[in-house]
Amino acid sequence: MNGEIIAVGSELLLGQIVNSNAKYLSEQLSYLGINVYHHSVVGDNESRLEEVLEIAKDRSDLVILTGGLGPTKDDLTKETVGKLLKKKLVYDTNTEERILQYFNQRDRQMTENNRKQALIVEGAHVFPNDHGLACGLSVPDDTESLIIMLPGPPKELQPMFEKYVVPYLHNLINENTMIESRVLRFFDIGESQLVEKIDDLLVSQTNPTIAPLASDGEVTLRLTVSGNDHEENKQLLDTLQRKILFKLNDYFVGTGEETLEERLVALLKQKGSTITTAESITGGFFASVITKQPGASKVFPGGFVTYGNKMKELQLNISPSILQMKGAVSGPCAVEMAMAARKIVDTDYGISFTGVAGPDPLEGKPPGTVFIGIATRNDSRSYEVKLAGSREAIRDRTVKYGTYYLLQWIRKEMEKVDE
Repeated sequence: MNGEIIAVGSELLLGQIVNSNAKYLSEQLSYLGINVYHHSVVGDNESRLEEVLEIAKDRSDLVILTGGLGPTKDDLTKETVGKLLKKKLVYDTNTEERILQYFNQRDRQMTENNRKQALIVEGAHVFPNDHGLACGLSVPDDTESLIIMLPGPPKELQPMFEKYVVPYLHNLINENTMIESRVLRFFDIGESQLVEKIDDLLVSQTNPTIAPLASDGEVTLRLTVSGNDHEENKQLLDTLQRKILFKLNDYFVGTGEETLEERLVALLKQKGSTITTAESITGGFFASVITKQPGASKVFPGGFVTYGNKMKELQLNISPSILQMKGAVSGPCAVEMAMAARKIVDTDYGISFTGVAGPDPLEGKPPGTVFIGIATRNDSRSYEVKLAGSREAIRDRTVKYGTYYLLQWIRKEMEKVDE
């Protein structure tokens, strides 16, 4: 099945809000095996919307419209679809009753224009809105294409789509077919390099399929399989995952939607281990990210923010000779910071961050020069990273790299134990 998405709203064209619905829906539809070939944005104008919709329904099996279902005069999506399909609008009694209850519960008078949100295209399938007033609709076209209308606010659209639209589409596509996905996460490798390493798998893919997606410093691969047997689907995904990791295991950090930070805290808890931080360039950002994770108190008793050299000496007892001879922005200093933090708090791991966030150089080193130190009770080392971007981007990626290096360190420790 081929689909496309039309976002309705002049505020999108004016740049007043970001069209996050398109990204979300494209991703969700790909999980269902629906190919999205076109995205459109059109303002609150009936003739332009009708023109875009006419083209869309002729070339796509599924057309999803977002927005334009509200109570105001410029909300024209249902009216335009009804006109195009030569179907009249009628009131849906269930939706109308729910809107009335909404206002009664809040002791507010419902204005007549709010009843507009209970109008549906005649013969439409209704998707209830558990987080708002405007219901969603599915209307078949005589040309065998399907038009789905969803509310614009993401807080309404997303739960409606997941709870009501996904089962509806799944049954529509093939009620005997299960579409299952698995996400593999990789770090410290660019999308182009990753794709090159698995090019043979991408070229020969049929079922399961592989879809790469890059974000800041991270690349994910979504594996999607279609079949009528769960165990067989799992075996196909397992086989493909093994082939991918044979080529990319050095960059692999985990599966699922789990972030680097979530994975790190989970591993530390699994091992019963603790960690202390010594932060300079990141100014406590790593500690902040870690403490956002549930159960962080079990693995992180606290850390140090030693932004200036004086604090490195006072809090961590870093030798003045290291700071003078090697510099604060150096591998030796990073190692000393990590070792000192770990020893002072008596934790299993210590991690440190020192570098140049910019915009000016420091100690003769350009912005983006970063050193990360990791220390355990028996070992220590530093990692040098060259980053680019704004101060915040450099700090953010520094934390990600530190998390990644520590994850890899722990992972190798666990592999040795298993041996």
